[in-house]
Amino acid sequence: MSTNRIPSGRVLGTRRSLLTAMGAAAIGISFTACGQKPSGEAAKSPAGEEPKLNFYNWDTYIGETTLGDFKKATGVDVNMSLFATNDELFAKLKAGNAGYDVIVPSNEFVTRMSQAGMLEELDHAKIPNIKNIDPAFLDPDYDKGRKYSMPYTWLVLGIGYRKSKVQGVPDSWKYLFDSAQYNGRIALLSESADLIRLAAKYKGHSVNNIPPELVTEIEKMLIHQKPYVKAFHDDNGQDMLVAGDVDLVLEYNGDIAQVMKDDPDLDFVIPKEGSLLNSDTLCIPKGAPRPDNAHKFINYLLDAQAGAEISKTILYPTPNAAAKALMPPSYKDNPVIFPSAAQLAKCEYGAFEGAEKASLYEEVITRVRAA
Repeated sequence: MSTNRIPSGRVLGTRRSLLTAMGAAAIGISFTACGQKPSGEAAKSPAGEEPKLNFYNWDTYIGETTLGDFKKATGVDVNMSLFATNDELFAKLKAGNAGYDVIVPSNEFVTRMSQAGMLEELDHAKIPNIKNIDPAFLDPDYDKGRKYSMPYTWLVLGIGYRKSKVQGVPDSWKYLFDSAQYNGRIALLSESADLIRLAAKYKGHSVNNIPPELVTEIEKMLIHQKPYVKAFHDDNGQDMLVAGDVDLVLEYNGDIAQVMKDDPDLDFVIPKEGSLLNSDTLCIPKGAPRPDNAHKFINYLLDAQAGAEISKTILYPTPNAAAKALMPPSYKDNPVIFPSAAQLAKCEYGAFEGAEKASLYEEVITRVRAA
């Protein structure tokens, strides 16, 4: 999710090789080449909207040429700025929309933001490329009927690690949450709800409906673990792993898949206790100044070829069936990107359980980090 996800000034592709997309003709799917007008796109911006769009996205979470290709296809110039966690995204938008047209919240935050009146309803008639989405992703519990969101990726949290620096496979959350074995060599994702939920999973509980006494137990455990943690990272754990700053990191599968392409000493494991699934989505925040351009951009990202170009760069599992069909086996059959059914059976989506509980989780992790 994440969160995955390019810091400003960093050129994507310098530390990872790109996959080669399969030819569409070879698999019987037609698509419009990048730079040309995808189906359902108008050639220019609708009357009344200036040809620009503000996109609020995760780090390393867009194709190398996607924004330029969209401008060529539509004349709309995209300005992309970055956030590091859903907590940051929510706080920024809760204070008022500063001019964003499209944002990328994760599943439970779609529920939270829609309930808080922070999202615009989508006009599906303006998103004909919804036809490319795998039907399994069209009616999720967190946004029934896709009233407020379109699926961008799905993802799973696990442990990225350097094989030469660990003893065996670190296949338990214990190594991150409840052990001094890798003292000073671990980094945790800073997103509060993810930490609480994964700790609950380690304790044998669901990631949802965590009772107050278990939250208290988790807080004590994490405070005890705090001296052994090198950093709480803002979704750049893969960079810390590559740099040798840490040997184990709580991260998303796609972020670790990106760096594994260039470093065979890195690997990724979903712990035996199970994990947390996320789905990152495309939404239009309330008060977006250019809603027509926003619909146009979302529709473009759901185009088969545009989606494949994104997937070959970010290496996250895509819910876009038409885009996935264009990808090579090195993507479709990669067990880090697409874990086995047996592994996924132990994983769950986190549900938004109200602002009070969300605030509680934030307060707990604030206390843990301050300990």
